[in-house]
Amino acid sequence: MSHQISLGLFLILLSTHIGFHTKAATAQIPSKKTICTSQLSAAVDAVVNRPGFNRVRWGILVTNQDGNQTLYNRNGQKYFVPASNTKVLTTAAALQALGANFRIRTSVYQDGEGILRVVGRGDPSLKDAQLQSLAKQLRQRGIRQIKQLIADDSYFQGDGIHPSWMWEDVQYYYGAPVNSLILNENAAILRIFPQTVGQPLKVKWDELTEAYRWRVENNSVTLPKGERGFVEVTRDLKGPVLRINGQLGVDSRPDITAIAVFDPIEHFMRHFRLNLAKEGISVTRVFSAAGSKNERELAAVESPPLSELLVETNVNSNNLFAEALLRALASKSTQKNPKNTANVGLAVLKTTLNQLRVNPQSYQIVDGSGLSRKNLISPEALVQTLQGMAKSPQAKVFRASLPVAGVSGTLRNRMKGTPAEGIVRAKTGTLSGVVTLSGYVNPPQYSPVNFSIMVNQTGQPSRTIRKAVDEIVVLLTQLKRC
Repeated sequence: MSHQISLGLFLILLSTHIGFHTKAATAQIPSKKTICTSQLSAAVDAVVNRPGFNRVRWGILVTNQDGNQTLYNRNGQKYFVPASNTKVLTTAAALQALGANFRIRTSVYQDGEGILRVVGRGDPSLKDAQLQSLAKQLRQRGIRQIKQLIADDSYFQGDGIHPSWMWEDVQYYYGAPVNSLILNENAAILRIFPQTVGQPLKVKWDELTEAYRWRVENNSVTLPKGERGFVEVTRDLKGPVLRINGQLGVDSRPDITAIAVFDPIEHFMRHFRLNLAKEGISVTRVFSAAGSKNERELAAVESPPLSELLVETNVNSNNLFAEALLRALASKSTQKNPKNTANVGLAVLKTTLNQLRVNPQSYQIVDGSGLSRKNLISPEALVQTLQGMAKSPQAKVFRASLPVAGVSGTLRNRMKGTPAEGIVRAKTGTLSGVVTLSGYVNPPQYSPVNFSIMVNQTGQPSRTIRKAVDEIVVLLTQLKRC
């Protein structure tokens, strides 16, 4: 899975050095400025059949916008592990079923004298600024003391982490748990600084109260000036224990890491309580419970519209947003009191994709983000989803949610300086041994094209595979009728 930091976290980290850099994957530009459709198969095969790819499994499907003409097909009906291309299905279904103006509401209700209940509905965009707004609204209502502050996290039922997700993923921000009361993407940011030579590296949390939540086992060291550094941060499986290993030169910039919080509800309520205190509102007791009728709403905030949530989901490949949107789909189900909201969302997703005329046998997915290797999707399913959305009244919104080659999101460093720059919108996907890319091309001398390129069992560095994938996409931008 791509470790792309989401927009919200990226803006936080932007103020200082980020401990990694993304190297641009530059596609080779074919010598010919244009290519006939009759020549496309040979040109794509020349890339796919290179000796270095003889053990690689390719799935490629290219069609015209309407889907009535196949321009290239290699294993297009076969299953592949899709990685974040899963988000194409999730976001298409969410947009179709919920609408571009759908918003997610977080509310504070009065359950009784001095008893308030905060009810989350899985807004993945909620930040401290929204908690501050809730606190200000309560003060304006005359609230100065809360005897009992109840956290109602019951809107989403079931596991916040899919059991098939790998532990190496779920300890970091991009594998954070999904629940009803999400705050700051359920992630905490820490910065690791060098000290004097021979001393352990210094750990500093962006949110100071996090320091009291974690026990840090620090096995790092500060090295002399000019020494090469590395830092590894891991989280314990069973408790809030953080392990720091590695080294930094005394002149090194800090290493920055975002990890998944250990207890999302506690994390939310701790921050809410701090914001209440800033407004002069005291809280005697905090606990979790569900089951109120929520009759009198005292304060509320809403997420941005779904059209904006989709941009964060696809452009920055935000896993938490995708999982929250999958669960939001359950609101369209008639099923009462589901035990697993994600499964209900998956059922709505399948029904919605059926309406888009996506073959129900062409995919099998278990989550909304693509973190699970149990997801199986064919190029056919992705291209049919793209075709369905291109014909939808929501076509413009959906297309705008995809990264642009050489310009934005997970494609901003790819295909720069090629004919694909600025005219390809596509969703990326990366796991170990998996590289995928699916989207739209508007060739200057040909009609619009839908494509899906899925590569599994690569045995090659991801950058090598991405470069080859990008070469194929550049070919698509140079199509002409002849």
